[in-house]
Amino acid sequence: MQTYVSPDLIKKYNVPAPRYTSYPPVPFWKNDINEATWSQAVKEAYSRFGEEEGISLYIHLPYCESLCTYCGCNKRITANHAVEIPYISSVMKEWDSYTALLPTKPKLASIHLGGGTPTFFSPESLKILIRHITRQVEVLPHAEFSFEGHPNNTTRDHLEALFEVGFTRVSFGIQDFDLEVQKAIHRIQPFEKVNEVTQTAREIGYDSINFDLIYGLPHQTQDTIQKTFERVKQLRPDRIAFYSYAHVPEAFPAQRSFERFLPQENEKRALYETGRAFLSNMGYLEVGMDHFALPNDPLNLAKENKTLHRNFMGYTTQPSKILIGLGNSAISDVFFAYAQNEKNIETYKKHVLDGQSPIVKGHILTEEDIQLKQLILSLICNHEAAWPTGYSPFDREDWLVPMTNFQAEGLVDFDAEGIQIREKGITFIRNICMAFDPYMQLTKNTGFSKAI
Repeated sequence: MQTYVSPDLIKKYNVPAPRYTSYPPVPFWKNDINEATWSQAVKEAYSRFGEEEGISLYIHLPYCESLCTYCGCNKRITANHAVEIPYISSVMKEWDSYTALLPTKPKLASIHLGGGTPTFFSPESLKILIRHITRQVEVLPHAEFSFEGHPNNTTRDHLEALFEVGFTRVSFGIQDFDLEVQKAIHRIQPFEKVNEVTQTAREIGYDSINFDLIYGLPHQTQDTIQKTFERVKQLRPDRIAFYSYAHVPEAFPAQRSFERFLPQENEKRALYETGRAFLSNMGYLEVGMDHFALPNDPLNLAKENKTLHRNFMGYTTQPSKILIGLGNSAISDVFFAYAQNEKNIETYKKHVLDGQSPIVKGHILTEEDIQLKQLILSLICNHEAAWPTGYSPFDREDWLVPMTNFQAEGLVDFDAEGIQIREKGITFIRNICMAFDPYMQLTKNTGFSKAI
C-alpha cells in the first residue's frame, strides 16, 4: 500500500533543494583548495582509509553524438571520433599523477564510467584506458566495475570488451519508452534495441543491469508511464533508478524547447506514484532516493545491514571514503575535502598535459561539515540517524522548529537520541536534509532543481 501524500504538502515542499550528493553542496564550496592542499588531502585520506577500503574511481567521458534536450550533464556534442585518443591520453596522465602521490601500489574498489556517453568511445579505446589504470593497482577481490551505456550505440563489441577488462555492471539510459516523449527530448530508441542490448549483456555474463528512467518529462501521462513500466516488466532489470526530471533551463537552455509540455506539480508527483506502484507490484524494493532493486540485490542487502553508501554516482555497496574523479568536470571526494576538475575539455587537457593540476574548485571540510555530512548521508541511506556529538534539536532552535513541524506533519520522529524518517517523509527527504544545512539557511539560492 502506498502512503498518501497530500497536494498541500507537495506544494509546500516543492522548492529548490540540493540532491545532497555532497555536503556542503557544490555551490557552497569555499574554493580553498590548491594543488598542494589537495595532494595532502589525498595522501592523508589514503593513509587513513585506502589500505582497507581502497579507491573508487569515477571517469568522466563527455562526448555524445547528439544532444538529448532534457540532459543536465557536462557533455560535448560531436560526431568526430578522432577526439577519443587525445582525451583518454589526458585521463591516463591524470591517473598517473595520483598514483605518483601514493607511497604504495593503490588498492582499487570500483570504477564507474559516466558521461556524456561512455559508449561513444570505441571498445578499443575503452580497453586501452582501463588496462592502463588497472595495471598500476591492486584490484580488490570484490571490486565493482560499471558503466553507463546508451542502448542505441552500445554494441556487442562494447559489452564484450568491457567484460573482458572486469566490468560486470551496466546502466542503460532509457528515460521513457513513449515515442512522443522520446521525440520531445531528442532521444529516440526503440524497445527492440533496448531488449537486444539487455539480452546481449546477460548472455555475455553481466550480473547487474540497471535502467535509468525519468518522471516529469514532456508529454508524459498516466497512460504513457504505465506503458513504459509494462515494457520494463518484460525486461526486468536488476535495478531501476527512477529520477525526477530536473528542470533548470537557466543552466541548460535546450530544456526550454519543451517547457509548455511539462506535467504540472501534482501531475508530476502522480507519475512517480504510478511508477512506484508498478515497481512494488513487480517485486522491487525501494532502496532510497529514486532507487529500486530486486530483493536479493546487494543494494537491498546493504540497506538491511546499514552499510549502504552514497556518493556523486549514487547509491553503492562500496564503502570507500575515497572517490577520485578523472576527466573534465569530474568531482573527487576524499572525506576531508572535495575537488572538481576544469569543465572545458581543451583547458582540462592542456593543464594535464602541461603537468599541472586540472582542479579549479574545491572545499576543505570543517569539523562541523564532517559531522553534518555524516548526518545527511545516514538519513539518505538509512532514513535514520543519531545526532552528532554536540548537535541536537533540543540545543539548537534552528533545528527544533523545522523538526517539530515535520513531526506534526507525520514526516519524522525524533528524540534526544536521533531522528527517523517515516514512510510518508521519504518523499520529502531532500527538504528534511536541507533543514540541517546552514548554507541553505543563509541564501535564497535557486540554482537547484525542485525537491519533488
